[in-house]
Amino acid sequence: MTSPAIKVENLSFNYGPIEAVRNVSFEVMPGEILGFLGPNGAGKTTTIKILTGQLPPRSGRAEILGMETGHDDPEIQAQIGVCFEEKNLYLNMSALENLDFFASLFGIKDADSMEVLRRVGLADRAKDRVHSFSKGMRQRMMISRAFINEPKVLFLDEPTDGLDPVTSAQIRTTIKEEADRGAAVLLTTHDMFEADQLSDRVAFINEGEIVALDTAENLKLKYGERSVKVRVRDDGGIREEHVPLDEPDSSAKIAELAASPDLMTIHTEEATLEAIFIKLTGRRLE
Repeated sequence: MTSPAIKVENLSFNYGPIEAVRNVSFEVMPGEILGFLGPNGAGKTTTIKILTGQLPPRSGRAEILGMETGHDDPEIQAQIGVCFEEKNLYLNMSALENLDFFASLFGIKDADSMEVLRRVGLADRAKDRVHSFSKGMRQRMMISRAFINEPKVLFLDEPTDGLDPVTSAQIRTTIKEEADRGAAVLLTTHDMFEADQLSDRVAFINEGEIVALDTAENLKLKYGERSVKVRVRDDGGIREEHVPLDEPDSSAKIAELAASPDLMTIHTEEATLEAIFIKLTGRRLE
C-alpha cells in the first residue's frame, strides 16, 4: 500500500497570542494535488513553513516521505521543491545561471535548465539577468526553481500570483505534469478557479482550522443546491427561472420550459467553491 508523501497530524502553531494553525490534520498521496483554499492570514503559508522546516510546530507532528519535519533536514530538502510568494532569486545572475546554481546545491551536475525554463515560458530570456524581469517573470523563475530537482513533494504558495491568464494556464499545466510524474503537490491559493481546476481534493482553511476537506465535486454536492437556470423570452423581455432538480415536479417543469418556443438558454447550476466557503465560514476568499 502506498504511503502518504505528506502526513500531518494535529498540527498547531502560534505567533505569540495569535494561533495561526490549530489542530490541522491531512495527508497528500504521491501524484495528488491538494488545494489549500483560504483567505490571506488563514494559516496556509504557516503550514507550509512548518512542513518545509522553516518553523517548528507548537504541537502535533508532520512527516514528509516518512521523515519527521519541523526542522531543517538536508535529506528532506533534497526531495522537495518550494515556491513561496517572497522572491529570493539572484538578480545579477541570468535565468539560466540561477537554475544551474540551484541545481548544483542539490548535487545535480547535468540539470536540463533550459527545458525547465521552456516549461514556464522563459527559454527566450534564459541569458537575461533576472533584475530586468517583471514581477510575473520572477514568479515564473521561482516556479522553475521548484522543479529543477524533480522533487517528490512540491509546495506551491500562490504559484500564479501576478501572472496573466495565458501564463497562469501554462503554469497550471506544468503543475499537472509534475503530479502526473508522481509528485505530491500542496497548493495554497485563494483563487477558487485555480483550486477547482488543479486540485484532486480541496481543504478549506479558515482562522487556522480546516473546516472542510474533500473533492471539489463532493463539496459542491454536499453544500450546494442542484438546479437548472432557464432563460425565456417574455413579452419583449427576458424571464429567468431557477428550477431545483430535487423536487418532485422538476422533470415536468424542465420539460415544459425546454419545449417552449420562447426558450433562449438552459443550463445546470452548481455551487462555486467561493459560495461554499462563504457558507461554511461567513468570509470571502479574498
